[in-house]
Amino acid sequence: MGTGKRGLLAAAVTVVCAVTVLAVPGTALAAPSPTPLPTTNPNLTPPPAAPVPNKDLEAIRKKLDKLYHDAAVATDAYNAAEEQAEKQSAELVELAKKIVKGREKLTELKDRAGAAARSQYRGGGLPDEAQLLLSDDPGEFLDGAGRVIQGQRATKGLIGEMTRTQQDLEQYAKDASTQWQKLEANRKTKAEAQKKIEKQITAAEKLESQLEKEEKERLAQLQEQAAQQAQTAWLDTGVLDGTKGTATAQGQRAVQYATAQIGKPYEWGAEGPSSFDCSGLTSQAWADAGRTIPRTSQEQWRQLTHVPVEDMRPGDLIIYFSDASHVALYVGDGTMVHAPRPGRSITLAGAGSMPILGVVRPDA
Repeated sequence: MGTGKRGLLAAAVTVVCAVTVLAVPGTALAAPSPTPLPTTNPNLTPPPAAPVPNKDLEAIRKKLDKLYHDAAVATDAYNAAEEQAEKQSAELVELAKKIVKGREKLTELKDRAGAAARSQYRGGGLPDEAQLLLSDDPGEFLDGAGRVIQGQRATKGLIGEMTRTQQDLEQYAKDASTQWQKLEANRKTKAEAQKKIEKQITAAEKLESQLEKEEKERLAQLQEQAAQQAQTAWLDTGVLDGTKGTATAQGQRAVQYATAQIGKPYEWGAEGPSSFDCSGLTSQAWADAGRTIPRTSQEQWRQLTHVPVEDMRPGDLIIYFSDASHVALYVGDGTMVHAPRPGRSITLAGAGSMPILGVVRPDA
């Protein structure tokens, strides 16, 4: 046989031997790699993906934390814009009422001024000297002249009041235009913030959806471990040693309200009663206690009285992260209640489980 035929024969023998070896029971030789399953056959299930290593899950945890943190920042911007829009809308309504009343007043003043002008015209057709000569009673003439002078003064007063009313109307119209522009700007800010929120949450949900059930459980364990480690490190600083802060009656009422919401879902932009975001929970808790506080965590940090962490008492608000993007209500014994993030429910957690920026006191 030629070289080509010998090569083909050798190849055929090799294949036959291989098949024979595989068919013998107890053969110690390794089986060849399986033939890839055809992707066109829907009845065949692809092999399961390799589990995600812990280091990769830790990276995913940090990525999720960042996505939800960015969503919280955008939520604060949304809430601030909404709060401003509500105030501006109310101010526009008041300005509209003033404009309506001003126009009614101006119409009335014009009618009164017109009547006064007609009266003066009818009584003042002759010079004063002629009216005195024709009058049978000089005293009556003098009384009439005094009334004319009074009428002239009253007419001048009407004209002055008309001028002021017209000026007020012009100012109201300018103020209304300014408020409308601010309202439109806040609406745009709110819309942009909403897009950012939805983008960050969608990205986080997509990232989590790519994990298998077992990996999601491991991820939850990593998140819990990170929170416990942070809480332990915080308590180990001794920051709460000797703390004896006692809640006021208002503080106790705020704690009672907040803890009564445990189990309700987080929802960005929500202020209850069925769902809350973080600052929606704290602002409503204190509203129930009879104290109106700012709507957003950033404004709560900016406007409320700051107190040292070691002096905090139940009812105080703990502000988290350097940008004040999260807030919780302290309930005592190193524990806080908060609305964590999308996909979670209102819960109790360690007060030091996240980076603390500071503490503020609504009822200082």
